[in-house]
Amino acid sequence: MTSHSLVTRARRLADDLLAPHAEQVDQEGVPANHIKAIKRSGLLGVSAPVAYGGSAAPTAVVRETAEILAGACCSTWFVQTQHHTPVMTLEKSELPVREGLLGPLARGELMSGVAYAHLRAYPRTPVRVTRERGGWRFDGTVPWYTGWGLNDVMLLAGVTDADEALFAFTEAREQEGLRPSAPMRLAALTASRTVSLELDGLWLPEDAVALRVPYAEWARTDRPKPTNASPAVFGVAEAALALLDDDTSGPLRTRLDKVRTQAYDLADHPVPHEHLAERLALRTQAYEVLMTATTAAVVAGGGRALSLSSRAQRLAREALFLLVQGQTTESRRAHLRTLADSAT
Repeated sequence: MTSHSLVTRARRLADDLLAPHAEQVDQEGVPANHIKAIKRSGLLGVSAPVAYGGSAAPTAVVRETAEILAGACCSTWFVQTQHHTPVMTLEKSELPVREGLLGPLARGELMSGVAYAHLRAYPRTPVRVTRERGGWRFDGTVPWYTGWGLNDVMLLAGVTDADEALFAFTEAREQEGLRPSAPMRLAALTASRTVSLELDGLWLPEDAVALRVPYAEWARTDRPKPTNASPAVFGVAEAALALLDDDTSGPLRTRLDKVRTQAYDLADHPVPHEHLAERLALRTQAYEVLMTATTAAVVAGGGRALSLSSRAQRLAREALFLLVQGQTTESRRAHLRTLADSAT
């Protein structure tokens, strides 16, 4: 645990706003006032450059604030966590869009969503990008887009005819060539306002582009990311352990702390492409602790845990969501292999 000011702000936000209303949000949706509070807190700039209004906080602070937010209200955490990929993309970009957007995003004046996970389906190309009128035309379907109606802008990605990954910004609203579905009803995190997006000739100018690289180059950078355990897993597990007595929670907390330390140590390894099998194994171990902790919370709650007003059942459903959040073919196979092995 750190004493960084952003950690203090995250805890205050979690204790005063997010956790007290988490069951209501789970049923009714993430409200605009939650997003306003996140914007005011400075947490949207936790990793952003100081020169643009961010905090450039250490990785340990980034992880701890994520754990705190996810443990308090996983739906709110999930909406705001989309924002950090656009910030990091702009930080590394040398294209004109950086100067127009990085400051507002780093300072929390704007919040961004992301529409790029479908790139991991390659060689399938759910979103195709072609040259048109000096800009770029997007066609296809974005299967998942989180934060519709809450985000100001989105970072949209597709694959060009030259097998490039192209990322560009646009306003997060219905517009010519971009139509959202109705909000999805999900077993968990329906509150996150997740939709699919139909793209039919959405045109974006050249100066909206933040990144354009060969797909293989982008994939090499992206591949290690889904192999690491998510801080949200540890945050939700901690929230579930808080519902248990010391005799039950003690051994689970010891196990959780051990897995967390090992997972974060490996995530900090200077060569992100190394030790992928070990990373996936620790990711799976983190899930095992999460599922045990949330199951224990439901068992301890008894029949009351089946009520939609119960924190235990909300955390259990959030745990199910986290099992597949950020999942890739590689991580799915590793997890299923471990589950099969444990049954023999």
